[in-house]
Amino acid sequence: MTGFILAGCASSSQDISAAYVSPMTYQSYDCQELTAELQRISVRVNQVSGTVDSRSSNDKVAMGVGLIIFWPALFFLKGNGPEADELARLKGEYDAVEEAGIQK
Repeated sequence: MTGFILAGCASSSQDISAAYVSPMTYQSYDCQELTAELQRISVRVNQVSGTVDSRSSNDKVAMGVGLIIFWPALFFLKGNGPEADELARLKGEYDAVEEAGIQK
């Protein structure tokens, strides 16, 4: 039962793995464009990470309240949302841009 409940909790940003993005996507970029793309991705990663971490914290609070005080609070667990998918994609893009930069 506990494993089922914990599966409903949202992951923190550091626990979300990068999705694979091919470095070939950035093959035509020059070094300046790669640097700009890394900066753009970094800004968005920070924004989305904040949302993901906030959702994770809220789920942890609801889990604590639900397990200790008021079990219907467990219905408020949101789990991973679209932000987690976006974060995985962004992490993959970041890795791909770095790889493209190394190849240049």
